[in-house]
Amino acid sequence: MNIKVQNLTKEYPQGEQMFGALKDVNFSISSGEFISITGRSGSGKSTLLNIMAGLTLPTSGSVRLDGKDIFDQSDEALSLYRNATIGCVPQQSSILATLSVLDNVRLPFYLAKREGDSVETARALLKQVGLEKQGGKLPKRLSGGQLKRVAIARAMLNRPRFLFVDEPTGDLDTETTEEIIQIFRRVADEGTAILMVTHELETTEYADKRFHMENGVLNQK
Repeated sequence: MNIKVQNLTKEYPQGEQMFGALKDVNFSISSGEFISITGRSGSGKSTLLNIMAGLTLPTSGSVRLDGKDIFDQSDEALSLYRNATIGCVPQQSSILATLSVLDNVRLPFYLAKREGDSVETARALLKQVGLEKQGGKLPKRLSGGQLKRVAIARAMLNRPRFLFVDEPTGDLDTETTEEIIQIFRRVADEGTAILMVTHELETTEYADKRFHMENGVLNQK
């Protein structure tokens, strides 16, 4: 499975002029690849992720899943794309404080209105990220690094083909950062494509391809 970004441009009005958040961006990502995009805050990295996830419309250009533009389909089909094909690990914590760790991981199962029981899948994912003994705890009892692992497990619950990760290690220490990036590497080796945007160069060590974005322009390193 492949996502191909072609001539992607995104502009926003800024006073009487237009601000170019993305400028003619071209690249692709396939199953099992781990791709990193570095760049300063405001360079366009998060805008790119949001468009690829179908959350923001581009001004021009296309995002093609196996050759088909994701925006040339109904809202229902686009929602299915987001729920079944894409997993997202946002920059800010989105873990719900009132739910246990296990129930936080299970949440996408219910949002996608799937049938069956998600408990064993959630437990297996918690084991995969090293939190098999934390399922019954509330988030307030976990560290920042552990909460990031919960977010990763939750993003993987619906078995996405692509995992989009936005600044995953900005508030973590060096040791925890290494552990999180190794998790992404293992996930990619098992067939899920990883697209990670970050401003931390040291986190790109395990990536198969490295890109840099500046002022909306993407270049391979």
